[in-house]
Amino acid sequence: MKVKKLLAGLLTAAMIGTMMMGCSSSEEASTEGDASAETTQAAEETTEETAEEAEVLPGGGSNIIYVITPSVSNPAFKTEADTATAKAEELGYEVKAASHDDDPTKQTELFDNAIADKAAAIICDNAGADATVEAVRKAREAGIPTFLIDREINEEGVAISQIVANNYQGAKAIAEKWVEAMGEKGKYAELLGKESDTNAGVRSSAFHEVIDQYPDLEMVAQQTANWEKTEAYEKMEAIIQANPDLDGVICGNDTMLEGVCAALAAHDMTLPVIGVDGSDEAAALIKSAQATGTALQQFALIAEMAVEQADQYLKEGTTGQEEKQLVDCIAITADNVDNLQTFVYTEK
Repeated sequence: MKVKKLLAGLLTAAMIGTMMMGCSSSEEASTEGDASAETTQAAEETTEETAEEAEVLPGGGSNIIYVITPSVSNPAFKTEADTATAKAEELGYEVKAASHDDDPTKQTELFDNAIADKAAAIICDNAGADATVEAVRKAREAGIPTFLIDREINEEGVAISQIVANNYQGAKAIAEKWVEAMGEKGKYAELLGKESDTNAGVRSSAFHEVIDQYPDLEMVAQQTANWEKTEAYEKMEAIIQANPDLDGVICGNDTMLEGVCAALAAHDMTLPVIGVDGSDEAAALIKSAQATGTALQQFALIAEMAVEQADQYLKEGTTGQEEKQLVDCIAITADNVDNLQTFVYTEK
């Protein structure tokens, strides 16, 4: 009897062991299956991402390049439009140039026009880092590549190129010249550009990275003049009234610098003043000692690069460059201002 019980016990134990092994094998198989599925899914996602990255936009089918910029009443934007147009025509394209006037709605309409015209490509100095993303994406979905100049957008992978001046480097370089002119002390005011433009914030941050190192430099006013000459004049008038002992001014661009210098001249004041752009108007003010300096953004070079990259992309499917590209600025003062003309710097 004891032998039978012992045999029954051993048989039961063997059966339990076999069942456990079966469960373990099933669990392992299930785990392996899950891992395999995850690996397959990851591989598929990677393939999709690679395919998306490798996607070449053929253009809309026409031979038209759209050149879209802010108002050409600003000499910098006029240089962009004129240079891009000339280069595109030289390469055999028809060009349609238009201004969005920093109005995102108008810019969207211009992109829609480009899509309707089956444009080969779009060159654009945009109307807002966030507001422009959807317009560029819509053009991309229509097979039309966009090449951004001067201003970036807050998304990568929708434009083919974003070619911008190295605003940070340029603003720091000219701020150092201004600090020297100020003798490292005094009260100053700052006029900021349009808040929707990322360049406004970048330039201001770069100015302050240099200036804030000097405890005897005190900012007594900071106002937005939206890149505009008339608005800068009016804001400067009010700042002078409130701060008659002002010692200097920093400006986010040369158009505002013009307005500031005009306001200072109306009060018979000559102070260290800087801007950013490198316009002929700023050069004239530097030569007459009404302004200290400016940081040249090489607008002509940037616009030309964009058209050349558009042409190469349409012909070869690649620009051979990273999407984001920085072009260094040149600090312009009385020492080298004679080398500057129409946003082009030539060593002499």
